[in-house]
Amino acid sequence: MSLVEIARFSDVYEADLAAAFLESHGIPVSVTERHQTTIDPLMQRALGIRIMGSATNFDAARDLLARARSGEFASDEGEPVEESPHTRTFALGALFGLLAAGGGLFWGTSRPRRLRLVHWIGVGLIATAALLFIYVLTLGFSSWV
Repeated sequence: MSLVEIARFSDVYEADLAAAFLESHGIPVSVTERHQTTIDPLMQRALGIRIMGSATNFDAARDLLARARSGEFASDEGEPVEESPHTRTFALGALFGLLAAGGGLFWGTSRPRRLRLVHWIGVGLIATAALLFIYVLTLGFSSWV
C-alpha cells in the first residue's frame, strides 16, 4: 500500500485533531514528523507536519477536511465566552508590575543580587505604583471624584 500526503499543517496539535477527525470517519491516517517537531518546536514551521494515508482514501480524506474547514461539522453547543473588559488591563498591569518589581533582582548575570533595605523599599514603591495604575485603569477616573 502506497502512502500519499493528504494534508500538511504547521502545528502538531492541529494535525493530531485532523487525523483524529479522519479516523473517526473511517479513514486510517498517520501523522509524520511528530517527534522531530515536538523536540524542537521551531522545526514545526520548517518541516511541517504531514498526514499520510492510503492513496485509495486520498479523495475522500481531502473532501472531509475541506468540508470541516468550511464549517459543515460545527455545532452550536455551549455558550459563547465573553471577554471581561478588565482582562486586558489587568494583564498589562500585572506584566508591568512583574517587570518593575523583578527588574532589580538580576543585574547582568544569572546570579541574584543581594538586595539591601533601600532596594526593597524601591521595589515596594514601584509595586504600589503599579497597583495604583491598575486600579485607576480598571475603575476609571470617576472613582477618584
